[in-house]
Amino acid sequence: MERLTDFRTVYAQVVTTAAGINDTAIQRAFSTVPRHDFLGPGPWRFAPDGPRTPSDDPALVYQDIVVALDDHASTPNGLPSLHARCISACRLAPSESVAHVGAGTGYYSAILGVLVGASGRVVGYEIDEDLAARGRAAVTHWPWVSIEARTGVSLPQHSADVVYVSAGVQQIPVNWFLALKAEGRLLIPLTCGHQGAMLLVKRTDNEHVFDAAYLGPARFVPCIGTEDDGVSRTLSAAFERGGVERVVALRTDSPGHKAWCIGDGWWLASGA
Repeated sequence: MERLTDFRTVYAQVVTTAAGINDTAIQRAFSTVPRHDFLGPGPWRFAPDGPRTPSDDPALVYQDIVVALDDHASTPNGLPSLHARCISACRLAPSESVAHVGAGTGYYSAILGVLVGASGRVVGYEIDEDLAARGRAAVTHWPWVSIEARTGVSLPQHSADVVYVSAGVQQIPVNWFLALKAEGRLLIPLTCGHQGAMLLVKRTDNEHVFDAAYLGPARFVPCIGTEDDGVSRTLSAAFERGGVERVVALRTDSPGHKAWCIGDGWWLASGA
């Protein structure tokens, strides 16, 4: 057990260094939450289409690498350093509430739970019932974290400090950013085919204008229920034009001449 603890400590240091962050709370969360408990029995497969680990030694999964949650490698656990960078950008505080869409088996839900603490609340939404069941079993050490087997596209809760999305989105559900509390944050991967961008959206005092910032490229499995052929074509064209790094706002009013991409009920404004 001591040997595994050492691996987890080094893993957390590697992940946060690769993420380019210096945050002891996030480093502690990654070293505290046992990743192997959320991956199922080994040997494990590195995704996508990677080799299997040579054994079921848990130490093998404490690397900054994507690990499959199923035998077909179709559902990944996510790249730890990418999530560390995104979680850092959300600036979680103790006692905050988080809605985690696309929770998988709950690994990052648990990390979010460690950061908000026992006075906070994390609800993970996972449409795959088998993954959700595995997640419920894995998060029992954190009673304030729960995993629900249902879509997160229509959030049942009235408000959240953070909506953290771990699946690729084309049409952003309007209720996600309307669900944000004052100064709430929405972390969302906009993806279209092999193109994608991670955006952080923040509520402002203006009900029609949300601050937005580009955090970097992203590739995720699709978020079921957000696919839209029309928005997909618009988003693909926007990525082809470039300039996603200049997006500064998500807006719900009439699109202006600085629109980078226009969806159904929202548009992304460029600062250029």
